Amino acid sequence: MIVVNGVSKSFGDILAVDNITLDIKKGSVFGLIGTNGAGKSTLLRLLCGILAEDAGTVTIDGERVFENIAIKERCFYISDNQYFFSNCTPNDMRNYYADIYRKFDKNRFDSLLQSFGLNPKRKINTFSKGMKKQVSVICAVSAMTDYIFCDETFDGLDPVMRQAVKSIFAGDIADREMTPIIASHNLRELEDICDHIGLLHKGGMLLSHDLEDMKLGIHKIQAVFNEEITRESFPSLEIISLDKRGSLYTIVVRGQEKEAAAALNSKNPVFMEILPLTLEEIFISETEVTGYDIKSLIV
Repeated sequence: MIVVNGVSKSFGDILAVDNITLDIKKGSVFGLIGTNGAGKSTLLRLLCGILAEDAGTVTIDGERVFENIAIKERCFYISDNQYFFSNCTPNDMRNYYADIYRKFDKNRFDSLLQSFGLNPKRKINTFSKGMKKQVSVICAVSAMTDYIFCDETFDGLDPVMRQAVKSIFAGDIADREMTPIIASHNLRELEDICDHIGLLHKGGMLLSHDLEDMKLGIHKIQAVFNEEITRESFPSLEIISLDKRGSLYTIVVRGQEKEAAAALNSKNPVFMEILPLTLEEIFISETEVTGYDIKSLIV
């Protein structure tokens, strides 16, 4: 389990991470979301011990991370900017990481490299951006670490490869409780893999929620009525938003689904349907309460 307690980090007069507190459970998939400059990369580097915090603490399973070799051996960081040794091949990186990570599985590395269609003897500097990302992911999962920190890992991968990487992560989570922490500015990319989401804005943690709990607590209802409807029409409901286009109302409600359906049915709708919310819609609803315009924060 990763515990972040009041962590801050500055670079000169730039406050990159501002008093963040959060818990990341083992075996979960934590999505870290925010625009460029929100502090995602800095927080990831703090979590895996690349950077030292200026204030607060970062611990993994009760131990401080920075300069802790035993803990770092259980972590693998995939940078947004891929770095490989000059003129090295995938085989060179395999041998390098095998010397660092005692649990590194060379057979798995070779098998995945073949499955991804990558030449183990070709120089990595001749690979495309997406191919380099694939090599990084293969190195990461072959290291057999407990935690993988992914900074925009899916950026540059084609749709087939994105699904392949997600499937590999899902298998490792099920088999050995691997914990991926995935930073991205794209909500849609993380929706089908993450079970917990944290939203960074200007270095601070705006929200951190279990995705299923969020989905159960907010409902989008589309309905057609024979009368004009306003928020005051349903005094028992906590209506987050109410929009009308033509005769169709779209109402987002916080609370229990049965209570919301019963209240709307009391107005004898001509048509009513409860629809699942996307992750983007959930965050729009959640952040409106705090006065933030999520559309300006998330791509």
